[in-house]
Amino acid sequence: MITKSDRYDIIIIGTGAGGGTLAYRLAPTGKKILVLERGDFLPREKENWSASEVYQKERYHTDEHWYDKDGKAFRPQTGYWVGGNTKLYGSALLRLRERDFEQVIHKGGISPAWELKYQDFEPYYTQAEKLYDVHAIQGEDPTDPPRSEPYPYPPISHEPDMQEISDGIKELGYYPFHLPMGMKLNELDFTNSPCIRCNTHDGYPCLVHAKADAEVNAIRPIRDNSNVTLLTKAKVLKLHTNESGREITAVETDVNGDLHHFSADIVVVACGAINSAALLLRSEDDKHPNGLANSSDQVGRNLMKQQEFALLSIHFEPNKANFQKTIAINDFYWGEPDFPYPMGMVQNTGNVLADMIPGEAPPLLAPFAKLIPEFGLHQIAERSVGWWLQTEDLPDANNRVRVVGDKLHLDYTLNNTEAAQRLVHRWTSVMKSIPRKAMHVIPFGLYPRNEIPLEAVAHQCGTCRFGSDPKTSVLDLNCRTHDVDNLYVVDSSFFPSNTGVNPTLTIIANALRVGDHLAQRLK
Repeated sequence: MITKSDRYDIIIIGTGAGGGTLAYRLAPTGKKILVLERGDFLPREKENWSASEVYQKERYHTDEHWYDKDGKAFRPQTGYWVGGNTKLYGSALLRLRERDFEQVIHKGGISPAWELKYQDFEPYYTQAEKLYDVHAIQGEDPTDPPRSEPYPYPPISHEPDMQEISDGIKELGYYPFHLPMGMKLNELDFTNSPCIRCNTHDGYPCLVHAKADAEVNAIRPIRDNSNVTLLTKAKVLKLHTNESGREITAVETDVNGDLHHFSADIVVVACGAINSAALLLRSEDDKHPNGLANSSDQVGRNLMKQQEFALLSIHFEPNKANFQKTIAINDFYWGEPDFPYPMGMVQNTGNVLADMIPGEAPPLLAPFAKLIPEFGLHQIAERSVGWWLQTEDLPDANNRVRVVGDKLHLDYTLNNTEAAQRLVHRWTSVMKSIPRKAMHVIPFGLYPRNEIPLEAVAHQCGTCRFGSDPKTSVLDLNCRTHDVDNLYVVDSSFFPSNTGVNPTLTIIANALRVGDHLAQRLK
């Protein structure tokens, strides 16, 4: 059944860091807003904090399959929920470095400059940190960019065992800093703190809604507004244009099995870099034969997701820290004296729990991990500290999203690999050198896997880069498509290059920035 539905001032497709934040920013305008989310609210259940359910069974990831460049199917580690992938993220919220907005020479090639610079985003970074409850302190990280205001909340304290590790790193001459985190935590009065500093934070949904995610911080505060309509289980299938091809006239949507055509003055796509590109490619018509807004042939191209590794350091003494994800290091972000190229960032993962190990072990170790008795797994887990290493990958037009029939393909080949391998070896040597000696430092898959494979798409970006030249970009500097007057893309798709830090805070800041633009346009 096809239903013609009411017209809205603005339709926002997706409720993650981009779409959810944009809806929050526009709700006070009083404009009639329709928010479409293909998933539902993530259930609050005991399994939220079950390592076996979350890591071994991947309870909260989609069951759909995508395909790699060789046509091999894989199950992407992405979730369709109100709040998008922020429901499962580790809530590390960092600003891009000031130099990240400029052209940067890497060992593996060039990271192009952004046409907007750090100062254009700085006011919105400040707003984003307030909206998403960021805890940190200025001055510890030597690469930190300048700020107009201090962080809104104090840093999350290191528990004693993590403090010992941080002190040991500092004794070696490095500058560990408190990882900026979005959390509803009150360490001065735990009786008034939603967050309880549990050991199931990184990669888990938060049962008590203490993680600052897009559902809790952006959607829930506005969902009862009379001018906001949120439809869940509403999967957008295609965008339709008028005869000229310059305006979206209908958003074709499957809502619980019924087909609806929604319309609005402005349509915003915020499905994540991969799914946003796929939606545009699926929306081809006579005026857009290669996909919607794709006269540049750039839709889906320049997919980036960082090179990511997880290291597990196993120590002699048990690690008693209940909440371990508090340390970050950027000493190698721009390289080192004998390697003058960016290497990337190091930060803690969340706690290593015994039930993670069989599901998250590297492929060569997985059969052995599954044979280890439960007691042995607990012995390993309680002596472990997880480290997450991420290195910038570079835009490549051949790294792309393609849609063939009803199948979504990711053609992706790693690049800039020498810098990533150097960071792994450098951090391994640091772990072996700190006073709290490591028995072993082995590559170990943790949130999501070792030498993180294609299916891990948490840090996806690119695919619809922004810029002033319609021949080389999909979006203008306000994230409106060059080809369609009332169509915007407001998620990580707009990144012209990747960086070595987590992308989420920049997605949020950009959504606030574009929200201001749209509020003016809607007037």
